Amino acid sequence: MKKLLTGSLVAALIAGIAAATPLEGDKTYDMLFRNGTLDEVSRAAELVYARTVTNTLNPEAEDRDTGQIALSFSEGQATMAQLEFRKDEKYRKLGSFPASVGNPMIMYFYETVVRDMAEAAGGSPYYIRNRVKDSLIRTSDIIEGEGEVNGQTVPTRTIRIYPFRDDPNRDRMQGFGDLELRVTMSDAVPGWYMSLVAEASGGDVYRSELKFDRLELAE
Repeated sequence: MKKLLTGSLVAALIAGIAAATPLEGDKTYDMLFRNGTLDEVSRAAELVYARTVTNTLNPEAEDRDTGQIALSFSEGQATMAQLEFRKDEKYRKLGSFPASVGNPMIMYFYETVVRDMAEAAGGSPYYIRNRVKDSLIRTSDIIEGEGEVNGQTVPTRTIRIYPFRDDPNRDRMQGFGDLELRVTMSDAVPGWYMSLVAEASGGDVYRSELKFDRLELAE
């Protein structure tokens, strides 16, 4: 049996308290894929994220992919972080990752965006994945702001990335050419990630949001 440890979290991308400033590519990558983000999380805990998808090019994916993602831990020779998709009392294993590396939600986020774009707009998933990977080591925008965690205002940092901004094929991507990836992080959030959002055409064509919802602790 589990009890709610921290209560619900209102994950908000509150307007930044400072203008966007550039962040060098290596620092962008290090912040997004920060090591040790699970070190302080109890191994008896689950981190639960809500995923909401809008996809006008592939409407069936909206119902298929909207649900909850739970991160739990298994102990062995190495502690593993396990991801599970949950919807309507149905569960599906998504993978198992070394917990020592960091929170695998960031990889799940990027991989699902790559898959969704390839399904909806066509094109090679390898090409899409490589463009996304390249964008992670470029200079990016970062916004210092605030969010709300359990009724408390906390500082946040939001990184904004545009993988296809200069891509010669962007006009053939059915609205995904202006894809924006937006990751909001805070030390006040267990696991580091407050929300991970992907939007194409301002969300009119595609929107995927992963939002930290709660931490549950087994009794």
